Amino acid sequence: MLGWGVDRLRADMSRLLAILFHQGVLDEQFLQLQQLQDESSPNFVSEVVNIYFHESEKLFTKSQGPTCKTDGYCDCRLDREFSDYKKMGIHLNQFMGSSSSIGANRVRNVCVAFRAASEQNNRAGCLRALELLEHEYCYLKNKLHELFQMEQQRVLAAGARYPLQQQQQQQH
Repeated sequence: MLGWGVDRLRADMSRLLAILFHQGVLDEQFLQLQQLQDESSPNFVSEVVNIYFHESEKLFTKSQGPTCKTDGYCDCRLDREFSDYKKMGIHLNQFMGSSSSIGANRVRNVCVAFRAASEQNNRAGCLRALELLEHEYCYLKNKLHELFQMEQQRVLAAGARYPLQQQQQQQH
């Protein structure tokens, strides 16, 4: 019975990843990150992604961009005055690079548009990009959180099954 739970969770994880790739939320860089995970570092991907989210939130605090709350909703300060476009561009470059490194494709693409608007000192464009960035960032965060929860459940289910398998092997 527990094996079915593991198989169901694995299938659910595969479906979620397929959806995220199909939607363009993630790209091949995320797959490369997954390939670096092995038995010696079984939580590698979730640790790297959690560092990304932690560092992103710090960067957002500096630039007053979107921050995801624990209830899944984002807080975006859209009334912010965009007065220092050069500083904003620096923050966007950092965020774009870190987003690329984990395969956050749609977030990276919004950063590109946001940077173009900031380079043109386009306040309306920056506001639109910031609103879209808020949406894409929070969507990514929520979906990856869901994926990692499934992974934890799968590991727990597989771990719970292991002693039963060991006992059966000892009896034969």
